[in-house]
Amino acid sequence: MERYFLAIIGGGPAGYTAAEKASKAGKDVILFEQNAVGGTCLNVGCIPTKSLLYGAKQYYNATHANKYGVTAENVTFDFAVMQKRKTIVVRKLVAGIKQRLNNEHCTLVTGFAKIESRTDELVTISCGDQTYEAENLMICTGSTNFVPPIPGIKDNPAVWDSTDALAAAELPKSIIIVGGGVIGMEFATLYHELGIPVTVIEALPTILPNLDPEMVAVLAEKYKKAGINILTSTKVERIEGQRLMANGQWLESDKILVSVGRRANLNGLEALNDIELNRGAIVIDDFCKTNLPNVYACGDVTGKIMLAHVAARQAEVAVGRMLKQIPLQRIAYNAIPSVVYTNPEIASVGITEAQAADLKIETEVRKLPMTFSGRFMAENEGETGLCKMIIDAKTQMVLGVHMIGNPCSEFVAAASFAVRMGYTTAEFQQVVFPHPTVSEILHEIL
Repeated sequence: MERYFLAIIGGGPAGYTAAEKASKAGKDVILFEQNAVGGTCLNVGCIPTKSLLYGAKQYYNATHANKYGVTAENVTFDFAVMQKRKTIVVRKLVAGIKQRLNNEHCTLVTGFAKIESRTDELVTISCGDQTYEAENLMICTGSTNFVPPIPGIKDNPAVWDSTDALAAAELPKSIIIVGGGVIGMEFATLYHELGIPVTVIEALPTILPNLDPEMVAVLAEKYKKAGINILTSTKVERIEGQRLMANGQWLESDKILVSVGRRANLNGLEALNDIELNRGAIVIDDFCKTNLPNVYACGDVTGKIMLAHVAARQAEVAVGRMLKQIPLQRIAYNAIPSVVYTNPEIASVGITEAQAADLKIETEVRKLPMTFSGRFMAENEGETGLCKMIIDAKTQMVLGVHMIGNPCSEFVAAASFAVRMGYTTAEFQQVVFPHPTVSEILHEIL
């Protein structure tokens, strides 16, 4: 039986990044993936969602082109073509990942992998009728959609999760979205821009509860004016067919999309009964190492920040630790950028005002409308946007940046760099931004 340096379970952003990095370093790697490489993000998450959202945005822009002096009559869209294009995009990217893993040191196995046994020197894994051995194990099994215990939710053809919604051949006539988090609000954007009546139900007092409240308020106000029915502090009590009861009132729609979060996927790991867990996720140290000497975990299964770019960075750090690369790197979780692909987009990095208060950090907060950028004014008729910077009042270090306005997703990395490197406002002010770009707002606010 061939022995590998590293066995990876899960071929998502963490898994394929680790496989590429370790195999390029000359280490023999085996990667197990039950479905298609790319994981949730590429196949049923980030990429297909963004592909459909871009199609919806093109239709929306065409129907609102008169703001820019353009007249477009009888504008229509073909959802089947949008779906076909989404599939083509995904297939090309999957093929690209396979090509990156195509080297003599990397073996890709399709199937459900299960841990059979583990010692500090060796891990044994079964997949199908084959058994494999490796010195190190990396768990990248990702997460699955959480199904809340709502009566009537299971085996109901009217109820979708995000995977069902992305696979649908036809648009719903109307939709209720249970969950006003990132996934819920992106789907709300998609359906609204394609002309579908949308209701969003959120149990907490606000949608997007983990983001800066001022950014969320701008989005919520715009969406309510646009006709999206947003119900906060509202609890779904039960579902009957196409109806659901929320706060004692019945609501009805063609489909009900449930997107209330994700949970770590631990299937196939039962033999690791001594691995440390916290709230159903695998506990890791700064180098993504578990409490077991030769077992690492990266991505959603760790329950940290469930974002593809976090998973990929964790994988880089973990493999670097295995290879004893000097200096050993850690993940700067304080500088992880995040984006909500609504319209307008919300992008943020670092801490919020509330988090700074919890940490007892005295802060200086600077705010500026996005309209201080000439490029923003030229391309976002009728929008104001907002940029907020959280600064340590004593050291003048940039602690957080929060923005709403298109296309802030494309330059939030600049703010992430400033937070990661501990830039003061004076140091960040020396960075030259090209003119005219919306990114200049990061210079204007300084």
